[in-house]
Amino acid sequence: MTVPSSSGHPARFIPLGQADFQRLKHAGYLKGLLQPFKGKGSLEAWASQCMALRDELIVLAQRQVLPQARAYPFNLLDVQLAQQTTGAGTTFLRWRNLDRSSMGVALWESLLNRSATPASLIDDLYAMELQRIALNMQISLTHSTARLALECASRMTQAEATYLRRVHRHAASISTIPKESP
Repeated sequence: MTVPSSSGHPARFIPLGQADFQRLKHAGYLKGLLQPFKGKGSLEAWASQCMALRDELIVLAQRQVLPQARAYPFNLLDVQLAQQTTGAGTTFLRWRNLDRSSMGVALWESLLNRSATPASLIDDLYAMELQRIALNMQISLTHSTARLALECASRMTQAEATYLRRVHRHAASISTIPKESP
């Protein structure tokens, strides 16, 4: 499907639409934030939902965004959209040059500013950049939320251990007190 761009040329890149996101299992993520977390188990379950959503967003980028960005005529450009896996274990979309010596939005800006870049691709490259920015934000939010939920679960585990030590100490002190005779 091609959609006319503002330049009148048919669009070669079709951004993700609402239907693409509706397929994701995101209801648990949104509802999960505003609930009474009563222990580490519910936080760990919610963190797992967040990580699953993050992974689904990455797959969406890999299956629907990157194939378009790597297709003709974008594959003829010396700057291309690619995925980068971080040390934290998540994947983001980045602009990089063909020899992989440089990466970042400055490459995209340079590509748009060059007169050698075909004017017929400018709208599509802009749409790709907007899509990249939004997807990276969504991936980052779900990843950070999952990480924070797991940190919170760990703190709850520490709090429970402190609580149980105190309760057991109190119970032990009560059992050593001599009972009065009638």
